[in-house]
Amino acid sequence: MFVGPVFYRELVTAPRRPHLFAIRTVYAAVLFGVMCTAWLLLAGTQVIRGIEDMSRFGAILFQILVPLQMAVVVFMAALTAASAVSLEKDRKTILLLLLTRLNNSELVLGKLAASLIHIYSMILASAPVLAFSMLFGGISLEQVARVLLVTLLGATAAGSLGALFGFWREKTFQTLAMTALVIVVWLVICEAVASGVFGESIFGQSSNWVAAALSPMRAVSAAAVADSPSFWQSPVTLHCALVSLLTLALNGTSIARVRSWNPSREIREVKSNETLPTQSATAGVSNQADAAVEVTRSDPQPYRQVWDNPILWREICTWAYGRKVLIIRLAYLALFVMTTAGLVWASQQIRVVDAQEGVIPLAARPLLPLFVVSLVIINALAVTSITSERDGRSLDLLLVTDLRPAEFLFGKLGGIFWITKEMVILPILLCIYLWWDRTLNTEGLVFASCGLLVLDFFVAVLGIHCGMTYASSRSAIGISLGTVFFLFLGIATCILMMISFSGSFQVQIAPFLAFIVGGSIGLFVALGVRNPSPAILLASLVLPFATFYAITSYMLGQPLATFLVSGTAYLFASAAMMIPALAEFDFAAGRSQSTDEP
Repeated sequence: MFVGPVFYRELVTAPRRPHLFAIRTVYAAVLFGVMCTAWLLLAGTQVIRGIEDMSRFGAILFQILVPLQMAVVVFMAALTAASAVSLEKDRKTILLLLLTRLNNSELVLGKLAASLIHIYSMILASAPVLAFSMLFGGISLEQVARVLLVTLLGATAAGSLGALFGFWREKTFQTLAMTALVIVVWLVICEAVASGVFGESIFGQSSNWVAAALSPMRAVSAAAVADSPSFWQSPVTLHCALVSLLTLALNGTSIARVRSWNPSREIREVKSNETLPTQSATAGVSNQADAAVEVTRSDPQPYRQVWDNPILWREICTWAYGRKVLIIRLAYLALFVMTTAGLVWASQQIRVVDAQEGVIPLAARPLLPLFVVSLVIINALAVTSITSERDGRSLDLLLVTDLRPAEFLFGKLGGIFWITKEMVILPILLCIYLWWDRTLNTEGLVFASCGLLVLDFFVAVLGIHCGMTYASSRSAIGISLGTVFFLFLGIATCILMMISFSGSFQVQIAPFLAFIVGGSIGLFVALGVRNPSPAILLASLVLPFATFYAITSYMLGQPLATFLVSGTAYLFASAAMMIPALAEFDFAAGRSQSTDEP
């Protein structure tokens, strides 16, 4: 194999695990469930008069499924590739790979291809579902082929980006956070181009055409349009070429620098300190005595006073997650500046009448990427704060200490919010700016700020819960970040289908019932199947229904009901995850309670 034995081993062993078949089966079933839900919405709320209505439904459904799939595969490809490489570093097995006969290309491309096997299988499993939508009309086989090509290239580019940061950075949190930030900044810049910030025409082409050539989300939406221009004039063609060049550049950089980045700087410093020549015994007893006298004369080195909660002290007063966390903060500040500029530009360009059009006010839409990336970074730090301890064997030290569960849990939570304080405070400051600009009223400011704080607490507790529940770091990171991502993606999909197929929001509970029940089952499998409890079961059942009710209430103009229902549901889910962490901390940490053995 041209990518080496790493990929060949994964290719041989992956079909032996039920995980591969479960992922693509569930993924295809979810897409088919979205299709059925959309059909029930159309058939239950509107009158179908002829073939034109059917073809219009097929085109709208296709334009909903295609961006949904692109968002899923880009996120999962970047996450899977980044976590696969970071896992090798956390377990120090990257050193063993460097000692083998693998060359740089076999190591980099092998890990990349091995981590993307599941992603490629999901894309191929979606092909029959997308082709099935052709039966409604309005969609051609050429559109399906274009969409699959753009999706495959986008997943490969996102995986290459995640692998590059995985080989480069030393900490898993740094890898995940920087990957998420780069992808979000990429999409935000493309949306800024499409909105006309850089001019209505760029290089002789319209801003929408240029944005479709740069953004994977806009490119796949352009590929799904039936009346797209010819092959050479389409922005999809230019996008495929640019993404292919980007993938080659990312992988080329990783191949050229993999042995310069690895082993990490920390390991090299430790090894260099261990090999320093010690004071020889032949230096003479007098020299040793003089050195001892000098030591006694010098002032004692100051020591650092540890707080009553050593976990909180370590999280706040040490570089527990590496000094490169500063780079993540700077990148987030850059995204904050871009968002602020977008808000100011939107408030100046959008007329007052247009500012309130749509479900989300146009002036507030630049905030959405910042909100999402803030929650993703908080959740990534929370889950990696546990998985890094477990992989580094430092979690085993808890077995011989008298550390209480509350000290550990609240110490981790305090450290998480201290490190990510910019991700908590800056979005609220932007909400205050919208209130000052009179885009939000006082009631909306209170609801938005308190809702953000509730979601920040929820994603932090979710990360700690997944990190303690799953012994595999890769599973813990995937389930934790996947839950956050699919939560937002599910909400966006529900809102999009409500708007596209009906305006009668009160009667849509029946079409969405299967969608909501499936979300409840999936949430319980992710959160409670390893460590079940009645509270987690109840939270898994209530949270999707409460989220759907909150969405419907918001679209009906009832912000108080939206805030009360969603806030109560997410706070209850957070408490349900905290109770096992406090009450069964010994079991989750691996501490045995059995007294049978001496």
